[in-house]
Amino acid sequence: MGGLVISGGRVVDPASGMDAIGDVAVKDGQISAVGTGLGSAERVIDATGLVVAPGFIDLHAHGQSIPADRMQAFDGVTTTLDLEAGVLPVASWYRRQADKGRVLNYGAAANWAFARIGAMTGSNTESSLEAFGNAMRDRRWIDNVASETEVAGILDRLANGLNEGGIGIGILNAYAPGAGVQELTAVCQLAAAHDVATFTHIAYMSRIDPESAAEAYIRLIGYAGATGAHMHICHFNSSSKTDVERCAVLVAKAQAQGLPITVEAYPYGTGSTVLAAAFFSDPEFVERNGTGYDSVQRVTDGRRFRDRKELLAAQAEEPSTLVLWHILDTENNPHHRDLLDISVLYPGGAIASDAMPWTLSDGSVYTGDAWPLPKDATSHPRSAGCFTRFIREWVRERRAVSLLEGIRKCALIPAEILSRSTPAMRAKGRLEAGADADIVVFDFDALTDRATFSAMNRPSEGVRHLVVSGQPLISDGVLDVAARPGRPVRRPVLES
Repeated sequence: MGGLVISGGRVVDPASGMDAIGDVAVKDGQISAVGTGLGSAERVIDATGLVVAPGFIDLHAHGQSIPADRMQAFDGVTTTLDLEAGVLPVASWYRRQADKGRVLNYGAAANWAFARIGAMTGSNTESSLEAFGNAMRDRRWIDNVASETEVAGILDRLANGLNEGGIGIGILNAYAPGAGVQELTAVCQLAAAHDVATFTHIAYMSRIDPESAAEAYIRLIGYAGATGAHMHICHFNSSSKTDVERCAVLVAKAQAQGLPITVEAYPYGTGSTVLAAAFFSDPEFVERNGTGYDSVQRVTDGRRFRDRKELLAAQAEEPSTLVLWHILDTENNPHHRDLLDISVLYPGGAIASDAMPWTLSDGSVYTGDAWPLPKDATSHPRSAGCFTRFIREWVRERRAVSLLEGIRKCALIPAEILSRSTPAMRAKGRLEAGADADIVVFDFDALTDRATFSAMNRPSEGVRHLVVSGQPLISDGVLDVAARPGRPVRRPVLES
């Protein structure tokens, strides 16, 4: 007998279009059958009254740790990937994850920013949040156009990362706005040559020229057209801000002309990043973004900055501190809610969280084993409730999209964005025989995010069961704290 059968649930599979009562059988880490009357098994999960769907795939998750995985598990996520930033070196990062064990499937791109840091400052430290903040004290890699020798060093580091199995190239362009078009063209040509996507945080996010979000999208569209590289736009919402209407028209036209451009967004009007980010120190920050310095809020203690002087002093003292950036007031401003809808409901766009690491009150990143998380662990609420929030608000409450389409944006579309470059993703995001057994079973009526800006570390509710790589991780709403079923998602490694 053996195996596992999830029986009698509402099986929702965007790949086949199925939305019907049925069973899903699992054996040896894969789905063995989908249908009715699949019989008994070693273990049976009664899914009567529950939705059975492919586990959600997060293309944009910076946590990459056991506590971050566990919070995302209750958000329905089975695969969590750091593609916008990525890691460097790649091979040693994958080795560390395998050594310590992971709760969810995991993977990362090669990190362009750290390739730049290494080639332009000589600091070849391994990528991390703390190392990123510290590297911002040496502004050469942020502000300067790279020399030919430096560009060669950047490309060499990125090529090594791709050959070590990196899932594309993460381009944090906004954090190094000085990077020249020639360099970025070469980076995109490298991606095209390896047939991988780039995952871009666009260079500029202002609502006014020069260096507006519109200008940044025109550049990105140009890279796609001139190099053939698949350009994936990260957090379309927080990159486009209040100018998303104009930006969406540009991107849609480029896609209609056949350019390889894809999009993701998260369902919040508030962003999050490190305090040292270059755009906060722009002398015209207020005019260019339409927000005051009080829109920037420290995560650990909730403090909002009074003025530019206070922010610059904090940047110098604690560069890697995480902050929130309140951009759209979706609670009180109907127009802002409409703007968020444009990015979240963008046709063919994925939902992706931009989940941040969990930090303690002393500012250190928490990577320990406590569950629930320590009381003082903080992050952006999207690190706990992105996908459940989207399904609760946009699917169940507002009925902006059907459940089938909602699951497509959370599971199948992310898998399809990566399917060309990363063969491992072709078996994810779907419920069919031979697919990976990454499955979420949830109570549609009870599914909800619980994390707020004043209580960030509350797990979402409504995920009753979560199966990762064929192994139950959440059963009847209870997490198996000993389970480490996560498997690497990685492109084939080039033998040296």
